[in-house]
Amino acid sequence: MAQTKKVTIYSTPTCHWCNTAKDFFKENKIAYESYDVGSDLARRKEMIQKSGQMGVPVIYVDNELVLGFDEDRLRQLLNIK
Repeated sequence: MAQTKKVTIYSTPTCHWCNTAKDFFKENKIAYESYDVGSDLARRKEMIQKSGQMGVPVIYVDNELVLGFDEDRLRQLLNIK
């Protein structure tokens, strides 16, 4: 079954939970877009404007906001058992 949801993660390279989330996506064959808000000022501003958060990871599944690595919520949104 093809993935139909768009997954976006705002992260930094040194963030443990960001890397854990990316590993989770890879293990479950979930395609995602990743933005490094440590080096990309425009994406950092976008993340803060959209989420109100300055901490990472900030993850969107379609238009659903997930703050931090909330595995249960991600599994629910992505229909992963």
